Amino acid sequence: MSFAPISTPEDPAVESDTHPHIPTMNGRILRAAVSVLLAGVIVKLFSTSKEVVVAGAYGRSDVMDAFLAAFLIPNLLVNVFAESMNQALIPTLVRVRMQEGQRKAQQLLSNSMLWVCILLILACAVMAISARVFLPLLTWSFPPEKFELCLRMFWALLPMVLLAGIAGNCTAVLNSAERFTLPALAPALMPLANMAGILLLRGQLGIWALLLFTTLGTAAQAVVVAWSMGSHGYPLRFRWCGMSDATREVAHQYGPVLLSSVVASGGLLVDQAMAASLPAGSVSTLVFAGRFVGVVVTLFAGAVSTAVTPYFSMMVAQKDWPACRKALRHWVRLVAAVAFPLAASIILGAHLLVRVTLQHGEFSSRDTAEVAPVLAFYAIQIPFFAVSRVYFRFVLAMRRTDLVLYCGILNLILDIVLDLVLMRFMGVAGLALATSLWTVSTCVFFWFCARMLLTKAEGRNHPSGDQENKGRRQQIA
Repeated sequence: MSFAPISTPEDPAVESDTHPHIPTMNGRILRAAVSVLLAGVIVKLFSTSKEVVVAGAYGRSDVMDAFLAAFLIPNLLVNVFAESMNQALIPTLVRVRMQEGQRKAQQLLSNSMLWVCILLILACAVMAISARVFLPLLTWSFPPEKFELCLRMFWALLPMVLLAGIAGNCTAVLNSAERFTLPALAPALMPLANMAGILLLRGQLGIWALLLFTTLGTAAQAVVVAWSMGSHGYPLRFRWCGMSDATREVAHQYGPVLLSSVVASGGLLVDQAMAASLPAGSVSTLVFAGRFVGVVVTLFAGAVSTAVTPYFSMMVAQKDWPACRKALRHWVRLVAAVAFPLAASIILGAHLLVRVTLQHGEFSSRDTAEVAPVLAFYAIQIPFFAVSRVYFRFVLAMRRTDLVLYCGILNLILDIVLDLVLMRFMGVAGLALATSLWTVSTCVFFWFCARMLLTKAEGRNHPSGDQENKGRRQQIA
């Protein structure tokens, strides 16, 4: 697919009820969402199989707790630096490609890729040097032997950060060019590598087989999406092409979204630290339950969020506010109609779901009884998270990353307060409920922001005195 222009109708009367390109745009978003969803189902089938293999091989053991704690920081580094760059880059990249051409877009991409890799390398170096300072804060209840294992695995996982960052950026760029299927399938290489490593080398390497093949799977994913990006007009280059207005714009957007990611990561670290203060196995309980919900939000909310991103960016670049309003309304309603019944099904069937998928090998019926209620409380967040992603992507397309930062600060405060209160009465299940509650506040926040931004944009686009714009304003009202 190529970028299709989004034209504004000359006659405001035409715009009143049937914006001509709206069905076409929603159709393109739907095709993209279905493509990502189907690919995601395949990936999640492999991921679920991997979880079954991991649970059977390691259970809720000390070595599994150590691996999960060690994996947390590298995973957060990718989300903080690479995902923040994606959120800041893509709206501007789409605008530059549409308005200034492919060459300028490639220069912007090269600059951004170079900077995000430098940031990831520096962040990994700082984390490696200071690991003995901050890691005990997350694992303070670990005995010395368990902590040392966690520390060694943390150091060994750091190369994965750069590989995952490159893979994530390449995936986002492909999506901005309306390429969705291969980038959505590429993550399957990670669970396939994990299962191969566990089945082949667990006896010789123990938990280190999982770690080694996690890195190898990430490397394979990066190679595949980088090749695909190059074949679609964006070769992977780490080259500084000089400061431009577009690069300055991305830098300006990157700061707030980076800080918001740091704040959001702080909330995850708070949950991890509080879970580590609870009885042994609590970290694994929280992670296993969270991964079920992660499957749903990645498949469904992730598919819609991925699909709407380039199209919101196109509509905003052309200041087509009626199209934005109609698309927002359409996709929020559709997402909510699917997400609420889905969440209810998971809540009611939590015990059965955990028992059928995880209860084997070292994972006992007692483990199922611990994980199921945590899963039910986690599942409350699903519809609110899914709806908030639609509004969130529109806010990013409007290049208002400062609002994302404000939301992140609010979430961190709520997370800490709710964790402290609910954990006292509900244990690890309280941590899951706290996450769901601040997800509700996130949905309300981004709904208000999207509504405010769209109303202001429509007002700026319709100056008084112009008869045609007066007619359009009356139609919208």
